[in-house]
Amino acid sequence: MAIKILAFAGSTREGSFNKKLLRVAVRGAREAGAEVTELDLRDLPMPLYDADLQAAQGFPANAKRFKELVAGHPGLLIASPEYNWGMTGVLKNALDWASRSEGKEPAYAATRGRWVAVMSAAIGIYGGVRGLIQLRATLAALRMTALPDQVALTKAKESFNDDGSLKDAAIAAEVTALGAGLANLLAKVA
Repeated sequence: MAIKILAFAGSTREGSFNKKLLRVAVRGAREAGAEVTELDLRDLPMPLYDADLQAAQGFPANAKRFKELVAGHPGLLIASPEYNWGMTGVLKNALDWASRSEGKEPAYAATRGRWVAVMSAAIGIYGGVRGLIQLRATLAALRMTALPDQVALTKAKESFNDDGSLKDAAIAAEVTALGAGLANLLAKVA
């Protein structure tokens, strides 16, 4: 049975450091045998979550597609930028849509039981770790399990080569291991 992982960053910015960091973790997951679906949230724009909108019109098509992708992957790799000491609005909004029920579906049907590896890249000296704290709290509320290991890459502006690879081999190994670790865990629990 294939090990399925959904990978996305909480950034829609072209050239995002978090998208670059995510690609390193994706490589690790694939090398460990996982089938990884890479997603750019820019390709699935969603309106701000609104219960009245959902009640009147149902799920917007892109929100439904994102929810289906989450539901179809037991593992997630999430690279989360830090905006003002928290996760990005686009990431929180996507997770809010994924958590909502449709019809007689049980609460958290798409998110419950998912395993998640988190990482962040930031230009400052904290590496986005404050945003990861907020992300972990949200994942717990969605009945997802965040792995204890994480990567918070500092000074991201100076950390990548022109081809998107990490300059520091030790950090690259740590990020690759994060992706591989999620794949290896899923192989055991599936």
